[in-house]
Amino acid sequence: MRVSRPILVACCIAGPAFAQQPGDIARWERQAQNVTIIRDDWGIAHVYGKTDADAVFGMEYAQAEDDFNRIETNYLNALGRLAEAEGESAMFQDLRMKLFIDPDSLRAEYRRSPVWLRRLMDAFADGLNYFLYKHPDVKPRVIAHFEPWMALSFTEGSIGGDIERISVSGLAALYGDSTRRLKYTRGDAPDEPDFDPSGSNGIAIAPRLATNHHALLWINPHTSFYFRSELQMVSQEGLNAYGAVTWGQFFIYQGFNATAGWMHTSSGVDNIDEFVERAPHHDRRITIAFKSDSGLARRTFRVLYGHHGPIVRTEGDRLVTVSLMKSHVNALIQSYSRTKAKDFTAFRQIMELHTNSSNNTVFADASGNIAYFHSNYIPRRDTTFDWSQPVNGDDPATTYRGVLSVAETPNVVNPASGWVYNSNNWL
Repeated sequence: MRVSRPILVACCIAGPAFAQQPGDIARWERQAQNVTIIRDDWGIAHVYGKTDADAVFGMEYAQAEDDFNRIETNYLNALGRLAEAEGESAMFQDLRMKLFIDPDSLRAEYRRSPVWLRRLMDAFADGLNYFLYKHPDVKPRVIAHFEPWMALSFTEGSIGGDIERISVSGLAALYGDSTRRLKYTRGDAPDEPDFDPSGSNGIAIAPRLATNHHALLWINPHTSFYFRSELQMVSQEGLNAYGAVTWGQFFIYQGFNATAGWMHTSSGVDNIDEFVERAPHHDRRITIAFKSDSGLARRTFRVLYGHHGPIVRTEGDRLVTVSLMKSHVNALIQSYSRTKAKDFTAFRQIMELHTNSSNNTVFADASGNIAYFHSNYIPRRDTTFDWSQPVNGDDPATTYRGVLSVAETPNVVNPASGWVYNSNNWL
């Protein structure tokens, strides 16, 4: 191993970029004494803490050491604040996020969260703030202080997420200037990709087909080279997981613990629906701040909501709303809890939260179980409608009736073939 040190003495204390309270600094220093980061010969961080919260504190600190900019950028995007760093071209991308993300609502959800989850969210924010305190040379573009509730804005580690199916140009045409130069995302400019061609592949092999008679899990992440960090998290509360972490999140997105492993591929399941409605149900004002030549400018939009969600475009003389999975607390619980699932039974039980919406899952455990699960969030819908197209949102029959159970969605558990494989590609 190349580096082993308590996080407390990672570097010299210097003046903070944000006016921290003395109580904050003392709390960070106490928690840092419970954390050790070991860097191996490849620079991978192995984070050890007394509690799960200590491990979260340390892994956020370690990720920030590796690439704070990517962490901040992910949260600028998740919070709808990218235009504050990148200018007016990102304004409608921010508006798209803020149609679904409201800081006051997330603060309320944080307060209602289970105590154990709040402790992890506290540690997430403290680890990043402690890093900024100890590294005054690192200059955030926008976020100089992280708050615990921010973790609820970014609960899935997939490369895009469900919200990217909503067209930014469609929002601009509805709420602003359709000729404005926009920061396009994959769904808006498929013929002009600015993403690395990539694909994810998951393969699980049953013990009877393996030379060593143990189940095998192969994980090929769907990312560009630097999209995720790699690390290990260990605590004295039963956490011991290794794998890929999307920058800034505090759970292993895809990886393994001592007895189970999980791999995600992006799902193309039809679980994001559009509804046409004749009239808005209510409106809301959203202010977007953006960087300009003269400093930070602001623009306020009056956005409309229908019965099923925000109105994102028009179709003829009718308004089109969209419905996404938006159970932020349960999504964060599911993403973290699966890292501690010891076997198939425990992992399968966690899937009953139904919040892993944009991913398929390939799984294997030390008992020899292998499995494939399709998207974990599929609304229960009236199948007489064509849900691949916008449906009549004014018709009560289009109201969701819960979600499909895990057993009702496509899945394969311990198949006779002895293997499962799932692949997804962006070209």
